[in-house]
Amino acid sequence: MAIFRTRSQWGGLLAFLVLLAVCPLFLSERVLTILTMIGIAIISVHGLNILTGYCGQISIGHVGFMAVGAYASAILTARLGWPFWVALPCAALAAGVAGLIFGLPSLKIRGFYLIMATVAAHFIIIWLVLHLSNLTGGPDGMPVPKPQIGSFVFNSKASYYYLVMGVGCIATYGAVNITRTRAGRAFVAIRDNDLAAEVMGINLFSHKLQAFFIGCVYAGVAGALLVHYYGFASVDQFAFIDSVWFLGMLIVGGMGSISGAILGAVSLKLLDELVTMIGPVLSALVAAQAAASLALITRGLVIILFLIFEPRGLEHRWEILKGYFRLWPFSHEEAE
Repeated sequence: MAIFRTRSQWGGLLAFLVLLAVCPLFLSERVLTILTMIGIAIISVHGLNILTGYCGQISIGHVGFMAVGAYASAILTARLGWPFWVALPCAALAAGVAGLIFGLPSLKIRGFYLIMATVAAHFIIIWLVLHLSNLTGGPDGMPVPKPQIGSFVFNSKASYYYLVMGVGCIATYGAVNITRTRAGRAFVAIRDNDLAAEVMGINLFSHKLQAFFIGCVYAGVAGALLVHYYGFASVDQFAFIDSVWFLGMLIVGGMGSISGAILGAVSLKLLDELVTMIGPVLSALVAAQAAASLALITRGLVIILFLIFEPRGLEHRWEILKGYFRLWPFSHEEAE
């Protein structure tokens, strides 16, 4: 039942944490920015993974709940002068409450209808942000102060990287343990067969709302970290298409797996950076319009290929690879 069962696993964890700690010493600010965005994406995808990957409640309005957390933290810090460390859990709670409200129909609807309900949630939230301009700044947005501890302000790339990675590690540890609880096992039962789960005595309504609440709490934390990183809150930071890409990260990494959520977020974010690097080269060879659309085309193509050839995602390939080395030098077929 232990998360890390052997000395080698503990050693690998320690080496990984040391690597995260020393990254700012030898990486450029651009790379640190990429890693920071990956960390924020991982936190958000963890929430979507609990909701969709474990509980089976498909949501394409996840970025809307990120906006709730972002603007809650922005209002508390910029308008009311609250410290970031108090505003962050309040923002997470606000996003969780919004998830409870929009998760209420989940007992009566499912599948396509639930997807449309979460899409509606996104646009309702963005509409409210745009029209509550006295609080949110409306379409013009609002400035947001940087987090600080005493006189130390997280205004450099390296310092904010440490903040995001610290929160990301805590979020990952929390996600792992949530899936190991009684509620986590109930989520899996609901995902596999909600009728059988109800017959076994699982309260569907309660657990679906719990999944929505937990998933949206993660989204709220990610949204708050995002706007405080930029120092500005705007609805443009929460485009609807990002919810689709978050779901794509789960598909690529592997739904229903903590490591899958991490692998998916890292893979698609790095893919975006790769496309950004080769975009200028392609624009010289092909039409500029085609090169500008390369990121969308590439991400869509990768998701389609995973759906066809590896629906269980990178996490499944990783498990096969680990099994191969555990059984080596015997046949790798046994690992599959």
